[in-house]
Amino acid sequence: MPTIGNWIRAIGSAFAGLVLVACSTGGSAPAGSQGGQGKAVVIGFTTSLTGSLNVESTRQQNGLQLWINDVNKAGGIKLSDGTSVTFTAKSYDDESKSDRVQQLYTTLINDDKADFLISPYSSGLADTAAVIAEQSSKVMITAGAASDATYKKGYTHVYQAYTPASRYLTGAADLLKKLDGTAKTIAIVHENDKFSTDVATALTAYATQLGYQIVVNEGYDTGTTDFAAFVNKIGAASPDAVMGGGHFADTSTFAKQLFDKGVKAKMIALLVAPAEPTFKDIGDSAMGVIGPSQWEPTVKFSEADAKTAGVAWLGPSVAYFVSGYNAAYKGDPSYHSAGGYAAGLSLQAAITAAGSTDSEKVRTAMDGLDLETFFGRTKFDTTAGAHGLQLAHDMVYIQWQGASGSLAKSVVWPESAKTAEPVYPIH
Repeated sequence: MPTIGNWIRAIGSAFAGLVLVACSTGGSAPAGSQGGQGKAVVIGFTTSLTGSLNVESTRQQNGLQLWINDVNKAGGIKLSDGTSVTFTAKSYDDESKSDRVQQLYTTLINDDKADFLISPYSSGLADTAAVIAEQSSKVMITAGAASDATYKKGYTHVYQAYTPASRYLTGAADLLKKLDGTAKTIAIVHENDKFSTDVATALTAYATQLGYQIVVNEGYDTGTTDFAAFVNKIGAASPDAVMGGGHFADTSTFAKQLFDKGVKAKMIALLVAPAEPTFKDIGDSAMGVIGPSQWEPTVKFSEADAKTAGVAWLGPSVAYFVSGYNAAYKGDPSYHSAGGYAAGLSLQAAITAAGSTDSEKVRTAMDGLDLETFFGRTKFDTTAGAHGLQLAHDMVYIQWQGASGSLAKSVVWPESAKTAEPVYPIH
C-alpha cells in the first residue's frame, strides 16, 4: 500500500497543468518565507463539541484532523521554491449555535490569524461563517454544508465540498420509480432548518414532476423529540413512501417512532442519520431505512477512474483513509468524517496548484480544480450566480439490511455503485 509520503510527493506532477494556470499571475514565494524553509499555516474552524449537531460535527473534525496529521507527518506540502507547508488547527466549540459561529470566526480571523477556514458542520452554521469569510477575503471550504442558497449570494471565497441539498433525496424518488411503477404517494416530514428545508423543497418539486402526489408535507422545529402528530398524519394518509428528516438526533428519533407506531410505508428514506454507523443502535427501527450518503467505503474511487474521466487524481486510497481513521479514532468513518478529510485535500490541491499560500492565488486555484479523490469528484461552479457551488460530486444511497441484531449498510443506488439489491417493500 502506498505511504502518505508517497502520494503527497506525487501531487506536484499530478497538478502540473493546474500550476501553469494558477501561477500565471506570478509564482513568487509566500510573504515571509524563503526557498527551502518551512511555513506553518493556520486552519481555523469551529466544531459542535456540544449541542444538537455534536455527532456529525465531531466526525467532520476527526476527518479534517486526520488529514492535517497525515500531511504534517509526511513533511508537509512541498512548493516549487522548496518551501514545506505544514498545518496547525485552531478551533473552538460553537455549541451548535449560529451566534457563537459569528463571534468565533471573527476571532479566528482577527486574533488567531487563520490563513484558511473550514466551515462548521450544518448549512445554517456554515452560512453564518460564510459571511465572515467573504468579508475578510478568506478562502473557506464548506464541509458538511449542503444548502444551495449559500453559493447564490455573490461570494467568491466560499467553496462547497458536498453534493448540494437540491440533489440529496431526488435519487430516492428515482429509486422508488425504478422499484415500483404503481407507487403514487409520498409523505415528506422534515426539520425546519435551512438544509432540511432546501432538501424537502427540491424533493417536492422533483417528485411532483415524476408524477407523485405529496400527501403530507410538514416541517418540525429543531430539537423536536415527540413526532406523534406527524406520525399520525402519515398513518392516516397511508403513503407509499416516507421521506425527510433532518440531522442525527431528530431523524433517529423520527425513524424509531415511525416503527413503534407501526407505519407501513413501502419505503422510508431519511436524511443524515441512516448514513451514520451508529444508526443501527436504534435496532429494528433501522431495518430497511434508506439514507443519502456523500460517501461510502464500498464505493472505490481510484486513480484509474480519474484517468478515465480525464481529471487529476489526489490520494490516498479509500482503504488507506478507512484504516487510518479506524486506527486514530477506534471506529468506522462516516461520510461526515470523509468530508472533513476531503475538504483538506481540496485545500491541499489548490495550494499545490497555486505554488503559494497567498489567499488570492489559492482562491484562483480553487476555481480551476477538477480532481478525483477517494471521496469522489470535485469541481466548483465559477459563475457569478452560483460561485463555489459543488458541480461534480454525486450522492449514493444506503439501506440498512439484515436480520435483527446484525444489521449492516448496503449501497442500493445508483445501480453502478450498489452492493446489494434494495429491500422493497420494507413492510
